[in-house]
Amino acid sequence: MKFYNEHFKIGVLGGGQLGRMLLQEAINFDVRLSILDPSPNAPCAQIAHEFKVGDFNDFDTVMAFGRGKDVITIEIEHVNVEALRQLESDGVKVYPSPDVLEIVKDKGLQKQFYADNDIATSSFLLVENAAELATKSVEFPVMQKLRTGGYDGRGVQALKTANDLKMAFDAPSVLEKFVDFEKEISVIIARNDDGQVKTFPVVDLEFNPEANLVEFLFSPAEIDAEIERKALDLAHKVVEAFQFVGILAVEMFVCKDGSVLVNEVAPRPHNSGHHTIEASITSQYEQHLRAILNLPLGSTDSIQAAVMVNLLGEPGHTGMVEYQGLDEVISWPGVHPHIYGKAETKPFRKMGHVTICAGNLADAKKLALKVKDKLKVVSQ
Repeated sequence: MKFYNEHFKIGVLGGGQLGRMLLQEAINFDVRLSILDPSPNAPCAQIAHEFKVGDFNDFDTVMAFGRGKDVITIEIEHVNVEALRQLESDGVKVYPSPDVLEIVKDKGLQKQFYADNDIATSSFLLVENAAELATKSVEFPVMQKLRTGGYDGRGVQALKTANDLKMAFDAPSVLEKFVDFEKEISVIIARNDDGQVKTFPVVDLEFNPEANLVEFLFSPAEIDAEIERKALDLAHKVVEAFQFVGILAVEMFVCKDGSVLVNEVAPRPHNSGHHTIEASITSQYEQHLRAILNLPLGSTDSIQAAVMVNLLGEPGHTGMVEYQGLDEVISWPGVHPHIYGKAETKPFRKMGHVTICAGNLADAKKLALKVKDKLKVVSQ
């Protein structure tokens, strides 16, 4: 694919922080990215080669944006799949494929895909609404997930007893049996159109209990060799089942009985791969570009141990953002802040992340706790 000329264009649906970090890697390849996002103040707005304001869920808008592009990719999966399917039939390369996106953006289809392809996952039940849920024989506790539209912990809730049915989502949902897990892990895996596959080392995830989104990431994961093998094998099985092209994040549960189950996937660069910018030979963003351009995939070896801390808006703070303590933490060796360019904060909004690198994970963890304690995202 002749990407190294001024006429070659990649279109990206979504202009958030993932697109922003993808842009930074695209500059190294001298590749021009055009961005479509509904917000004129999106993080990519001021730095994209071309930025269009528009709804990536609207068929006509996506069609108009995609015409004239050589490749279309995404930084958010909640996009108009039918438009992407039409663009693909018109000769535009679309990665990941519309067929994959159609499955992944619907958690019900995604779970059924795992069941149909013998991919280990938790048992589940699909319901259309709260009324149907009330008629089902449910073994509590369960997790209820909206089939579409949920992200960053939104659209997910625990139903611990029958009394919780009164707060059930009244929309198409997946009910998943509670998993007796020891920890949550993630594997970032890439595949190009030639079928070359490479995985990054497994990472541990630690979630904020209130916001239900990742607060810390630890690399490498503190797991034994057998669990690591199971996780990597499972990620390979998922990426091949999808015939996926691009970067795929496979989030998993490590169960107390030693089994490993797929929780869900993200068909794009992911929060659990941010640390690769500083801690790996090839970042997940460079790898995504390599994959969708069908270039040889880069080395995924780690350079050093790392902890990633998500910078979340502090509770009780809404308005113009201020990063308290930033001047101090960036004076500490091994601390690498990434500020996403969002002008306004609100409670638990992702405003940035910090990667902390060290010679070993124990030292990285100690420094990460200092960063977490000192650096606060507040309103002015």
